Amino acid sequence: MSRPSDHDDPAGPGGAAGESRSVRRRAAAGPPAPAAEPAAAQPAAELTVAQPARGRPAPGPGPVVAITGAAHGLGHALAATLAASARVGRVVAIDNHRGDVAGVTWRLADVRDPALAGRLTGVDVLVHTDVDLGDSDNRARRAFNVRAAQTVLTAAAAGRVARVILVTSAMVYGARADNPVPLAETAPLGADADGSVAGDLLEIEHLAERSPRTHPGMTVTVVRPAALVGDSVDTLVVRHFEAARLLTVKGCAQRWQFCHIDDLVSALELAVAGDVTGNFAVGCDGWLELAEVEEISGLRRIELPAAVTLGTAQRLHRIGIAPAPINDLRYLVYPWVVDCRTLREAGWRPAYDNAAVLRAASHARRRRSQRPGPPSR
Repeated sequence: MSRPSDHDDPAGPGGAAGESRSVRRRAAAGPPAPAAEPAAAQPAAELTVAQPARGRPAPGPGPVVAITGAAHGLGHALAATLAASARVGRVVAIDNHRGDVAGVTWRLADVRDPALAGRLTGVDVLVHTDVDLGDSDNRARRAFNVRAAQTVLTAAAAGRVARVILVTSAMVYGARADNPVPLAETAPLGADADGSVAGDLLEIEHLAERSPRTHPGMTVTVVRPAALVGDSVDTLVVRHFEAARLLTVKGCAQRWQFCHIDDLVSALELAVAGDVTGNFAVGCDGWLELAEVEEISGLRRIELPAAVTLGTAQRLHRIGIAPAPINDLRYLVYPWVVDCRTLREAGWRPAYDNAAVLRAASHARRRRSQRPGPPSR
């Protein structure tokens, strides 16, 4: 079956645009079939939204930037910001359905499809945000994340893209009771290579590390945000603060560092412009102690011995009750605070502090809990 042209909207009105990445990924039985026509033979495969964003400057001499996952989540937020940036010449928005960001060129593609290379014509910088961080089937999630990152790097090299920016997480440093607070950006990547979300991200990091050998001439930057919070963000950490109590381990002082999605977008804008290079972390300055987290969130802790907490969680996960394996749960009870030195030395400062991010998340949780449920029959 040939892939739909970029004038098609496979979601239809009110379709996949409102679905999570996990739902849309599970709907696909596997990687798409190769396109029937060579990508280079599809000149009509792009569509610029007719109404540009208000205040959008005329295209300038800045780079042409492509963003994967541009119709949802982080990719959507980044596309909207870069579309209004005078430092960017043009934004190419890539997803498997057309989103609602104006002032960008939409090119439809599945990030696992090698034909993605044909969608990168004229692109200078590629930002890969289409990563599944959900708690669905671990094997399917790992297959999607790794295949997507592999394809993005290979397609970018084939399309002669100069720079690729991958977004992972500070989770790759690992969460342990004896972690220094904060961790240096240059600290070893201590996450376990297992079936957890952190394991997926660690594999993406390994692909980035090997890229200079497999794709010489292409620069790869890895951006590692702290616990991400914001509209449309659904992660293990976000769900932890929607629970009735805060899970803690006896004898371990957990410290919390967050990253607001708006701050991640502003850091990515610097990376796109070339103001920061190399691998770097993004997050609020400092951290919150557990007592501060309790006060701001209004939640109280439930403290258990480490053997009970982690051992029980592992057994529940094995029988399909707990949503996260033991190594994901570690990120809720052990510290993984990171020093964002690279951005700080570049003059970047977060717009949000840890307390403001947690306060906003707590308010959103309370609003959701106050919504009336469906009428009873």
